[in-house]
Amino acid sequence: MDATLDAKKRDGRGKNEARRLRASGQVPAVVYGARKEGQLPEGVPVAVDPKELLRILHSESGANTLINLKLEGRESRVMVREYQLDPVTHQLLHADLYQLAMDKAIVVSVPVVIKGEPAGVKQQGGLLDFVTRDIQVQCLPTDIPEHIDVDVSELALHQSIRVKDIATNPKWKTVTDGETMLVHVVMPKAEESAATAEAAEGAAAAPAAAASAEPEVIKKGKTEKEEEAPKK
Repeated sequence: MDATLDAKKRDGRGKNEARRLRASGQVPAVVYGARKEGQLPEGVPVAVDPKELLRILHSESGANTLINLKLEGRESRVMVREYQLDPVTHQLLHADLYQLAMDKAIVVSVPVVIKGEPAGVKQQGGLLDFVTRDIQVQCLPTDIPEHIDVDVSELALHQSIRVKDIATNPKWKTVTDGETMLVHVVMPKAEESAATAEAAEGAAAAPAAAASAEPEVIKKGKTEKEEEAPKK
């Protein structure tokens, strides 16, 4: 998804300037240029409309949205790098934007979307445990997937899908460790606890049975010896 965002340069910095901006219906932001040798250059302080930026962040592509930033008659492609929300009101307080080199790959976090119902849930009474909901991928800015689909319909009880099991794609490659578990089908806790308790009881019963059998063997041995002893 592409979006457009207007920005205006601001001269002031600090808390007072930020409060003044917010009171006027704007929020402070900083635009960073493309990375050079892995480092971000000094940022340009700007003011943006918080409603427009929140609309972008709440879209399906979220922070991975490519934004056409209009600043002083020029346009550049940027993405949201970081943003701050008020913990009580959830209003946008600040944002960092960075310019993209459209011919250079970037690393972004992409949500994982589950497709289907596992056989281990439908037929074996298991539960689907969704362990990892986002993974990192490397791709060009124009090839960022909105989400990655994972089909779980063939999963049986105690089976799992890891990052290495995801189908490859020519437009992007996963960066997250291949052994990272995405989903697995587990036994419900109540049944698992019952099975564990039953196994523990069985383990405890075995030594008890052996202990109760011991005196009988000893007694039998003594009786045999007594029977073999010569009569006086």
